[in-house]
Amino acid sequence: MSAFAAATAVRRREGDPSTYDVELDAGWSIGGRPNGGYLMAVLARAATDAVDRPHPLAVSGHFLRPPAGGPAEVRVDVAKTGRTASTVRATLWQDDKACLDTLVTAGELAGGPVDFAAAPMPVLPTPDECRSRAEAPFRVELLDHVDVRIDPSTAPFPEPNGTPMIQGWMRFHDGADADALALALAVDAMPPTVFHLGRLGWAPTVELTFLLRGVPAPGWLAFRAQATLLADGWFDEDATVWDSSGRLVAQSRQLALVGRG
Repeated sequence: MSAFAAATAVRRREGDPSTYDVELDAGWSIGGRPNGGYLMAVLARAATDAVDRPHPLAVSGHFLRPPAGGPAEVRVDVAKTGRTASTVRATLWQDDKACLDTLVTAGELAGGPVDFAAAPMPVLPTPDECRSRAEAPFRVELLDHVDVRIDPSTAPFPEPNGTPMIQGWMRFHDGADADALALALAVDAMPPTVFHLGRLGWAPTVELTFLLRGVPAPGWLAFRAQATLLADGWFDEDATVWDSSGRLVAQSRQLALVGRG
C-alpha cells in the first residue's frame, strides 16, 4: 500500500454504514494542520465507497475549522443514487465538532478521447531543472511525501516576482503513481500564489471545489496555479493539473485568506 493510500484509508463502522473511522496523518500537514487537499481526498474516499462508485467527479468542500492529526470520523449522507452519478454529503468530525463539510458527485470516467481542451499543458523545464518546494525557508510536513518541483521563473523564493502564478511538477516520494483520489491533493499541494505578492504565511482555505477530468497516466504531474484577485484579505486561486501524457486531469478553484504569518 502506498503512503497516500494508507494515509487516506477509511473504515466503515460496524453496525453504522453512515460513519467511517479515519486516522488523520499529521505527516500530510502544513504548519501542523492536515493539508486541505489531503482532507478532501479522505472524504472523497469515504463518499465513493458509500455509493460504490470509483471516481469523485466533483467535490465541493467548506472548511469549518482545522482538524489535528489523529482519530476522526466521516459521516456520510447519500442524497441521490443514479445510473450515471450519485451525490453524497460527507462531513469530517473530530472531538464532536464538524471540521470539513463536502458535497461529492461520484461516478466513473472511462478514459475516452478528449474532444476539446482549451488549456494545453504549459511548456515547462524538466523536473531536474526545477526548484524543490522544500527549499522554502519554513518546514512543510507534506513535502516529506510529495515531491513538488517549481519552474524557477515562477518560484516565490528567494524573491517574489509580483505575478501570482506558480507552475511545475509533482509526484509522490515513495514512487507510487497518482490515482484519481490523489488529484484532490495535487490541486492543493503548491505554495500559495500570493507569496509572489509578498503575502507570506499560512493561507487557510475557506472553500475548495475540485473537478476530476481524467484518471492520470503514470509519471510526473504538471501543474499551474494562479490568482485573479486579492482584496479585503481574501484571494481566489485556480489550479490545473496535467498527467505525463499531457492530458488535463484535474481542475480546482478555492477561496482563501491571505497569509497570517
